[in-house]
Amino acid sequence: MITIGLTGGIGCGKSYVADKMKLRGIPVYDSDYRAKLITATNPVVKMELTRLVGPTLYCPCGCGVMQKEVLAQFIFGNPDNMAKVNAIVHPRVKEDFHQWADAQKGKDFCILESAILFESGFDSEVDFKVCVDAPVELRIQRCIKRDNTTREAVIGRINSQMDQAEKCRKADFVIVNDDAQALEPQISALIDKCKDTFKQ
Repeated sequence: MITIGLTGGIGCGKSYVADKMKLRGIPVYDSDYRAKLITATNPVVKMELTRLVGPTLYCPCGCGVMQKEVLAQFIFGNPDNMAKVNAIVHPRVKEDFHQWADAQKGKDFCILESAILFESGFDSEVDFKVCVDAPVELRIQRCIKRDNTTREAVIGRINSQMDQAEKCRKADFVIVNDDAQALEPQISALIDKCKDTFKQ
């Protein structure tokens, strides 16, 4: 089975491309969703994060919900604190991904979808790396419409992420999602390239 890492900056349409992959019967691991699930349910992770961040990190009602504003305040402008949080969460997500991938035996492909594929080191967990790309102005407009937010807020989020051009350079394959080029032929080309690369 070939494992594909799928990434892309905000507004590029990474999740949209992942949905297209699902329609082809390719299982997709949503690392963002799984990370949230792990931080809400894994007792060891919750204990370590609470010890690191403080007792107000999780809702006092016992529902397991993380108070995002508390975490945001802890890591904002502090790369060391961010690294400490990631050191707790990322290894568990990687382990969870491998367990999930083991359950997909019999499939030709599976996909690890991650906005921070390269930043997190998740790229070392996959065989083939794919970046979804789109023009920056289109990305901004998509996010404004989707999130009902401001242009300035979107630009701030874009600037906080790894440079999109760098992501594309690190990828083995780039899918252009610019509302002009059809996605399906690009996805077919990706699958063909994977098969050719790994001689399936």
